[in-house]
Amino acid sequence: MTEHTACPLDCYDACEVVYKDGVLKGVSNGHTQGFLCPHLNHYKNFERITAPRYKGEVISLEKALQKLKEIVEQTPKHQMLHYKGHGNFGLMQDVTSHFFASNDNILTDGSLCDGAGEAGILEGRGSNKNMPYSEIEKSDVIIFWGRNPHVTSSHLLPLIKDKKIIVIDPVKTQIAKTADYHVQLKPHTDLYFAMLLTRFLHIEGSFDEAYLAEYASEFEDYYELTQGIRIKATLDTMGLSLGDIGAVLELLQNKKVAIVCGVGIQKYSDGADIMRAIDAFAVTLGLFGKEGCGVAYLGDSKEGIDSPFNTHSKKVSKVNTPFDEFESVFIQGANPLAQMPDSSRVKNSIYHTKNVVYFGLYENETSERADLVIPAKTFLEKDDIRASYGHNTLSVMNKQIEGDVGISEYDLAKYLCDSFEIDLKSEQEYLEHFKSFGVVKMNGVFEVENRDAIPYQDGFDTDDGEFLFLEEFDVLQEATEESFHLITSKSAHSLNSQFNREHYVYLNSSHQIKDGERVKIVSQNGEVVLEVKNSDDLRDDTVLIYSGTPGVNNLTSSRHSIEGKSAIFQENMVSIVRDF
Repeated sequence: MTEHTACPLDCYDACEVVYKDGVLKGVSNGHTQGFLCPHLNHYKNFERITAPRYKGEVISLEKALQKLKEIVEQTPKHQMLHYKGHGNFGLMQDVTSHFFASNDNILTDGSLCDGAGEAGILEGRGSNKNMPYSEIEKSDVIIFWGRNPHVTSSHLLPLIKDKKIIVIDPVKTQIAKTADYHVQLKPHTDLYFAMLLTRFLHIEGSFDEAYLAEYASEFEDYYELTQGIRIKATLDTMGLSLGDIGAVLELLQNKKVAIVCGVGIQKYSDGADIMRAIDAFAVTLGLFGKEGCGVAYLGDSKEGIDSPFNTHSKKVSKVNTPFDEFESVFIQGANPLAQMPDSSRVKNSIYHTKNVVYFGLYENETSERADLVIPAKTFLEKDDIRASYGHNTLSVMNKQIEGDVGISEYDLAKYLCDSFEIDLKSEQEYLEHFKSFGVVKMNGVFEVENRDAIPYQDGFDTDDGEFLFLEEFDVLQEATEESFHLITSKSAHSLNSQFNREHYVYLNSSHQIKDGERVKIVSQNGEVVLEVKNSDDLRDDTVLIYSGTPGVNNLTSSRHSIEGKSAIFQENMVSIVRDF
């Protein structure tokens, strides 16, 4: 048995792992560089579900599977929903979707994370090909645009030493405190800042004229669009100055530039336009298709990999799923009662569902509600393959230990497929299928075979090979003095609603609310009461509640982004109530 496996968690780094003598260690070659993030380092410290149960009573796994079979049998075909999360990023996770789709049940689509940004990338570039870590390492200047690598992608940090760092973020993050320049702009103004940067590139004559002529010939029309922004009024609203634009552009002159974006920039109804405007700025600089240059967001983790599983079925949105329209719901690796926006609506909907089945590793709000709970295997107790949306590595996840708790996704799907006479190949055949898309590179790392190390070298994947610019945008709206922008960043201690979740609201000290005071945060969607922690890393017009904090999604809207069918967690403004 090989000791080599990989981290299953839903994050950019997708680390290569060695498991030996009960200890997890990062592989020394490749981007993992011998160290792991705190989530995986403390993986064994988190209590897992140890036994199946039905209606609160502990039962055997055999009885749990039999009960699941009965629920599926007794539920009309289009009255059963499979709601699958992405807490475990192995490619074999879709084997359960294969069963439910083949059984004429309903799946979900849309995104709680990155869908709006990806929609913008697809509209402009025609495909979502990511800038891998190996190319970011070759850059001279890195712009972290709404991305906090100390929290979300710590394996980037050794690759950025001795580089010029620009941070564009409403929060003074750890990387911002050591950056060469920090633009602490107002939340939800990234679109306007990107367009102004592009406008001033044109004014200064610093754009890549030859590149634009070949791959973005409609640039002059886009430049005319940027002229619709009132410079002084917009900068005043953002809390910035012309000096901020000048400082950023000066640091980029004649340099290899990587723009590394986080998902927070697109958690809005116009998230696609925001990402597209940032791409347009990169296009104006001529960054695509060149070594050490480009834009990194979340790439398509399955690019170049064909799935053997059937997922063709009717689908409902993952953002505003109408659970109560179904008789039975099978929830896999997700915690919709905490993770989905508009928790009040979700709670009302899911509590009116006849049969709720939860299949996962840890107790949470959703497992507490579930009628039937089936524990899953950990990544150490099963075989899998994983790809990454941050780089091109294809990781083989070899089974390390025999576990006496739970069942793997494949074995559960096999039980159901056998029970309902649905074709399913052997697990090994599926694993070999996924492995066939990889190739061993010179450094020994297994990578997806047909991905470009430097994407878009021959132009974009649009009909004519050219970048498609925005043609319109909404005018910036000023918030009222009594309202605050809600920021829902990732926490260093938790991942979505897993691990050590936060329980605080963070405010700028200018509001003169003491640490430890309990306040009510109110939006048009709902409210949550939390204890205050002061942080002058925040702008005074913002409220920070980390993603995964219990109750944070009482505040958020279940409306979709205009494009991308994505959640818009930061769209609502909030107020602070002290006396309640």
